[in-house]
Amino acid sequence: MTDRLYYTDARLDRFTAAVLDIADEGRRVYLDRTAFYPTSGGQLHDLGTLGGIAVVDVIDEDKRIAHCLAESIGVPIGAMLVGQIDMTRRVDHMQQHTGQHLLSAMLTDHYGWPTLSVHFGDDTNTVDVAAEDLDPASLADLERRANALIVQNRPVTVSFEDAAAATGLRKPSDRNGELRIVTIEGIDRSACGGTHVVSTGEIGALLLRRAEKTKGHTRLEFVCGHRAVTRARADADLLTRAARALSAAPHDLPGLVEQQTQRIADGERERKRMGAELARYEAAALWTASIPDSDGVRRIVVSTTAPVKEAEPLAQQLIALGFCAVVVTNATLGAVLLAAAEDTGIDAGQRLRTALQAVGGRGGGSPRMAQGSVSDPDGVMLVLESLGFAGALPAH
Repeated sequence: MTDRLYYTDARLDRFTAAVLDIADEGRRVYLDRTAFYPTSGGQLHDLGTLGGIAVVDVIDEDKRIAHCLAESIGVPIGAMLVGQIDMTRRVDHMQQHTGQHLLSAMLTDHYGWPTLSVHFGDDTNTVDVAAEDLDPASLADLERRANALIVQNRPVTVSFEDAAAATGLRKPSDRNGELRIVTIEGIDRSACGGTHVVSTGEIGALLLRRAEKTKGHTRLEFVCGHRAVTRARADADLLTRAARALSAAPHDLPGLVEQQTQRIADGERERKRMGAELARYEAAALWTASIPDSDGVRRIVVSTTAPVKEAEPLAQQLIALGFCAVVVTNATLGAVLLAAAEDTGIDAGQRLRTALQAVGGRGGGSPRMAQGSVSDPDGVMLVLESLGFAGALPAH
């Protein structure tokens, strides 16, 4: 059984321990005691060195902890090893985890929103709460409240209590026996096995980055401590670069972005209108220039280097003129589009599907318009022959 030193001293960064067992050709080591925190309760594992070799993962195996090393340790069972914790990573995790306790307590006490789940990541963290929505004003208010409590520098203590006698827990525990309880004075009491700072002031700061709906609840993204400062600096740099590109001040960006978005939308509408107008002219020219076959149907082939879907407006304009069937091909992509006016009696979806299947391609669509492709570009000519368009001259 591994004695977990981090339970009582989260700032212990160097320790000695005896090797109890070795596995995986010396790359998996078990000790009689350890300060390395394993991935557990949503908190990520520690990094560092053991016997001078990098620890790349720490795994909780219930009664003992596995230290996964970058290379074989090369010592016998019973040997004494020195472990060194990466304290930059450890302190970061302590700040994030304690900040989450404080945040979850506030969400419950001030808003009545219990925490449903928590995720700690290398870059950011999230907490899911039982709330349908959280507007920007509430998000800002929550952030102000949290940081006001942080600067009060309230003590964060660890105690070990019997589950049957432990009271005042934010979330009741379903475990029996002894519980490890982390208490933020006057704010929170939670059963937790993670590492924490000794006072709220060490959290540094709590930054709420965004709130989004997820499965009927709300997910809050947050960062604490040094990570909050780094993230705020990165956000500020992004705003400054964006503002410089628009020759504006950062606080003017929301209005400018809204204006640019509207201009893009207006431009897209105008592009589509002009595209439809151009398609009408092109369709009229192609329809007039084509010669009806014996059954009165004008068969038109259009060759393109663009995706055939982009030719849909032209195809729609052509079949709207009546007694017309049009095939659009992209030989390079092996793509084919078939459109047919209703008065031709041609079912575009059925005809194209049959022609494609005959050469190992696939596709389909409605009676008026269908699309598909073949794996071999040479198969496009076979599809044209099957559709009865082999003799039609392609328009570009």
